[in-house]
Amino acid sequence: MKKRKIIYRSSFLLPNNNFIVGLGSVLNIAGNYFDYDVSKTENEADLKALHSDWQNVGNDIKKSKEKFEKDNKDKLCLNF
Repeated sequence: MKKRKIIYRSSFLLPNNNFIVGLGSVLNIAGNYFDYDVSKTENEADLKALHSDWQNVGNDIKKSKEKFEKDNKDKLCLNF
């Protein structure tokens, strides 16, 4: 079974923008062009952001460890 890759992002409270969205926002007169992710409370938003940030840190450490072990396989004494 293939493992599903979860991508955590640190900007989940902000809208997903690209060039076309930015160009369309220039022509927006109503002022409600962007949809933001919302949470019920400030604490819930902070908890979501903190969780996402730490998941990113953990994923970076895991990738670095795997790369280090791959690059230094002949120098390390790993018994797995």
